Amino acid sequence: MDLERDLRTALHSARARTDELFASVRPQAIYDRPIAERHRIIFYLGHVEAFDWNLLRGHQPDLRSFHAEFDRLFAFGIDPPPGQLPADQPRDWPGVPEVEAYNQRVRAEFDAAFAELPEPICHVAIEHRLMHAETLAYILHNLPHEKKIPPVDSAPAAGSFDGVEFRMVDFHAGKVQLGLPAGQGFGWDNEFQAHCVDVPEFSIGKYKVTNGEYLEFVREGAAPPFFWLHRAGQWRYRGMFADVALPLDAPVYVTHDEAEAYANWRGMRLPTEAEFQRAASSGSVSSNADFRYWDPISVTADEAPGDAGPQQMAGNGWEWTSTVFGPFPGFQPMPFYTNYSEPFFDGAHYVLKGGSPRTAACMLRPSFRNWFRPAYPYIYSTFRLVAS
Repeated sequence: MDLERDLRTALHSARARTDELFASVRPQAIYDRPIAERHRIIFYLGHVEAFDWNLLRGHQPDLRSFHAEFDRLFAFGIDPPPGQLPADQPRDWPGVPEVEAYNQRVRAEFDAAFAELPEPICHVAIEHRLMHAETLAYILHNLPHEKKIPPVDSAPAAGSFDGVEFRMVDFHAGKVQLGLPAGQGFGWDNEFQAHCVDVPEFSIGKYKVTNGEYLEFVREGAAPPFFWLHRAGQWRYRGMFADVALPLDAPVYVTHDEAEAYANWRGMRLPTEAEFQRAASSGSVSSNADFRYWDPISVTADEAPGDAGPQQMAGNGWEWTSTVFGPFPGFQPMPFYTNYSEPFFDGAHYVLKGGSPRTAACMLRPSFRNWFRPAYPYIYSTFRLVAS
């Protein structure tokens, strides 16, 4: 009974996260499409509930649908290849009151059946919603500030912004475990099976690469990252609710392509997933995670005196690796969510590790794997350098 209670509490907390995000959108913007490659905001209003309903019906196939059209309309997000953008119009979507009524009915039905659902299905419902709490955050990040209602605590965290000394941390050759052992808690299908790999010796940046360091690259002719703005001769950061002077000590948010180009410019490279995992085993977790802040803080903000290990290996920005997203040995898709990982084993997505300011605590586990296309600029993704 304690487990059921804890899972219910986690589900209600996750719902509060997504409700908070939709409440920050001014009503006239609900049909906007802040990112061209993604659905309009109205889709996400219905998607998180439609996902739960379809999950429930998969477990209880005799359960009768009360709105089959919405079950299909809000079922799947999109990840279009470059140049293939959606072309739907606001008039193609239903009204907000109708969607909200659907959501309320789904929540009531799901809650009534919750005690009978297998534990993995409950975890999937919770973590899927929390993933969308982050997805919605970066989508809404691109909505003009005047179309959002900032919460009281929306100001970026303060930082020193005086420059960060570049340092490397050395790791001897050794083995590292990738993946999650069966029976040791919930994990998504791509987290299994646990296996050990050999990692040659390497050195990795103590800190994530900062805006200040990347600024040198831009001054040498590189294009500025998506999150930067140049106004009145000054570089600024495009914050969630306000633009601020570029925080030089904060991690730079970039694409995989940009991270790789910078690493090459510095004569280094990105870490493999295995190297990141080995470094993370002795690294620190940032305070800027689990929805604490909306924007990044200094890469040194969590450092304790005398701490020589890698900093912020989780939180304050996902980190790109050089590893192409693919299955671990023994991979088996989830029987009730077969298309979670497998469609993305296409050689066109790269693994990210760690977590961002908007990543839920449960997904900061070392085995969790994120993935995106290498030129996708909108996510809270940074990197650190590696030398062999």
